[in-house]
Amino acid sequence: MKVVILAGGYGTRISEESHLKPKPMIEIGGKPILWHIMKEYSFCGFNDFIICAGYKQHVIKEWFADYFLHNSDITFNFKNGEDEMIVHNQHCEPWEVTVVDTGLDTMTGGRIKRVQKFIGEHTFMLTYGDGVCDININKLLSFHKKMNKTVTITAVTLGQSKGILDIGLDNEIKSFREKSEDDDSRINGGYMVLEPAIFDYLEDDKTIFERAPLNILAKEGQLCAYNHDGFWQCMDTKREMEKLEELWMSGQAPWKKWNDN
Repeated sequence: MKVVILAGGYGTRISEESHLKPKPMIEIGGKPILWHIMKEYSFCGFNDFIICAGYKQHVIKEWFADYFLHNSDITFNFKNGEDEMIVHNQHCEPWEVTVVDTGLDTMTGGRIKRVQKFIGEHTFMLTYGDGVCDININKLLSFHKKMNKTVTITAVTLGQSKGILDIGLDNEIKSFREKSEDDDSRINGGYMVLEPAIFDYLEDDKTIFERAPLNILAKEGQLCAYNHDGFWQCMDTKREMEKLEELWMSGQAPWKKWNDN
């Protein structure tokens, strides 16, 4: 199953770092937060990724282009006027990564629409390239299949300016709206599962996924919530970046379930 990661925004709220690189490439513990997100999915057996790039998309492409080299033990042999490279050991994950330039100013729905040809008529996963979580992704997928809706959103509780979910007793999302200052409700934490029918709700590059498409799906009874009460943290600000860095360096990062190579 494909995992789509939205990684094309400007990251203006963390401009101290994002003026040099896309926000998903800002490092936690020496690796981009994008890598941490991919490791979460890989730990659960999902290794096919589609990265929706945009702002400074070349940085993402160049990082993956060098990834094998940087994670291998290599002999460079220049004897006899030749250029020979011998790989002794490599420590890369079994990933297939498709990085797509989805446009500089394209909205989230438009970015998803642009990678439709790489997904086809298959169920796929979707998340944002700036947040980590200790969710059990296989349980999320099982829940999605059981609910039989077009979109399942992971609902978390944290005071952030994300989309508010009005969730009924049957886990069906009744409405989707922007957060206000007085809210203390569950919010959209990403880590979504979607059916290919979602593409019928995405019009063009100006489509904001979190507005009209999700509102329409909610009204149609095709949007549901997977409640996650564990760890979730996005990285909108430098303070949040530092919080994630502290957790990683302490050896207590809740999202790290994989073993080091």
